[in-house]
Amino acid sequence: MHTPFYDPEKSYDENFASGPYGAFADGEVFENVGEPTYDFLGVKVYSPFGIPAGPLLNSNFCRGAFEKGFDICVYKTVRSGVFPCHPFPNVLSVKIDGDLTYEKAQNPLVADAEYAPPISITNSFGVPSKEVSVWQEDVKKAISFARKGQVLVLSFMGTVRENQTADEFVADYALAAKKAIETGALILETNLSCPNIGNEGLVCYNLDMTERVCAAIRQEIGEAPLILKVGYYKDDADIKKLALIAEKYAQAVSCINTIQAEIVDHDGKQALPGNNRSRSGVCGTGIRWAGIETVERLKKARTETGGNFKIIGVGGVMNAEDFKMYMDAGADAVMSATGAMWDPYLAQEVKKML
Repeated sequence: MHTPFYDPEKSYDENFASGPYGAFADGEVFENVGEPTYDFLGVKVYSPFGIPAGPLLNSNFCRGAFEKGFDICVYKTVRSGVFPCHPFPNVLSVKIDGDLTYEKAQNPLVADAEYAPPISITNSFGVPSKEVSVWQEDVKKAISFARKGQVLVLSFMGTVRENQTADEFVADYALAAKKAIETGALILETNLSCPNIGNEGLVCYNLDMTERVCAAIRQEIGEAPLILKVGYYKDDADIKKLALIAEKYAQAVSCINTIQAEIVDHDGKQALPGNNRSRSGVCGTGIRWAGIETVERLKKARTETGGNFKIIGVGGVMNAEDFKMYMDAGADAVMSATGAMWDPYLAQEVKKML
C-alpha cells in the first residue's frame, strides 16, 4: 500500500489546500507512447480508465492523476452555489467479510481509521462546493493539465433545499449544468446518486424525477456529451427504464456510486459525527460485485431497448485484474476511486494489460 493521495487523517479543507499527497505530488510524469486509440465519448484517450467523481478535489489533484497516467479524470461534483462539507472525519475504513451484499448492508458496519487490504471505505463529505466563480476558474486549470490522450470530465448536481418544490429542484440541476458547460469542459457528468427532494432516497431511484432532471440539463448543454452517475438498482425493470432515459438524453451511464449502510464504531455508536450521518455510502473492494453485476444488467437492458449509450464501470477496482473483469462484463470504460487513492500507479498497471 502506498501513501493515499487524499489523506483520511486530515480534514477536507486541509486536503483541498495542501493535497494531493504521496506520489501524486512528486511531479514525476508517466509518458504515453504512440497515438491514443480508445474513443471515450468522442475524445481519443490512451486508455479507457480513470478516476470517478469523488477524490479529485481540485485542479492540483487532477494534475497529479493525469501525470500518473489516469487518462479520464472526473473533477469532484460541483453545485450552483456554496455548500459546506460534513464534519471530520470524512473517510473511514469499513470492516467487511467478503462482499457487501444488499442483505449485509441492512445491518450496521464497523468502521475505524485502520486501513489494510482488502480496502473498503466509507466516504461522507456531503458533496461540498465552492463559489461558482472559484470552481469555474479551477476547472479551467484542471482542463489545461490534461495531456495528449487525456480528458477532464466535470461532475455537477442539483441541491436539495428546505421547502423546495420539484420544479425548483430541477431548475437547480439545470443551473448547475449551465455553469458547468461555461468552463469549457468537453464532457459533463451529472450526479444522480445523491439525495432527492424531500429526502425520499436518491434521484436515480426516482426515475420520473431522473427524466425531468435529464431533460432540463440537455436543454442547457446542447450537444455536449453527458454521463449519468447512478447507484445500485435491485429491480431489472428500473434498469430498463434507466436505459431508455440514458439513450434519450445522455451518452453514457457510470455505475455504481456506493452502497449505503449504517456505520458504527467498535462500541456500536455512530462513527461519523453530526446529523443525518448514521448512514453513509461504502465503496472499495466490498462493492465490486455490485458494480460488475450492474454493468452486466445494464448491458442487457441496452441490448433489449436498442440503445447505443456507453457503460462506465465503477466500484471496487483495486488492480488491473479488476479492470479486466469490468471490461469482460461489458464496460466500455472503467474507473477507480478507492483503488487509485491507495495505488497511484494503478493506471500504469492497467496500461500494461492493454
